[in-house]
Amino acid sequence: MGHRTLRQRLGSSVSELDRTRLQDRCRDLAVTPLDRLPHRVPVRVGGEVKRVMHAPRNGVPNFEVMISDGAGEVTAVFAGRRRIPGIEHGRAIVLEGVALEVRGHCVIYNPAYTLVP
Repeated sequence: MGHRTLRQRLGSSVSELDRTRLQDRCRDLAVTPLDRLPHRVPVRVGGEVKRVMHAPRNGVPNFEVMISDGAGEVTAVFAGRRRIPGIEHGRAIVLEGVALEVRGHCVIYNPAYTLVP
């Protein structure tokens, strides 16, 4: 590691370092970057789980997972699920489904998913 790289890392904020780490981690997954995600077409996205939440709507359980790739965020909503074993904070995951914009946020309903080691 050169002096310039070390100086850049030491001068960076924690959020900048986290964003860079996520982008490096997601680069090898062959997925669409979340900041360039087209809506209403099938997509393959990947990132790290930043938040998991149980959010029932109209009496139906929903398991919501927010992932980030360092460039953007997307929320996956699994209708009828209270939890999914293996999906937890910090876990890398690849999602496949149709991305929609809902109230200014990108959402994928009931995506196919692959847990990444």
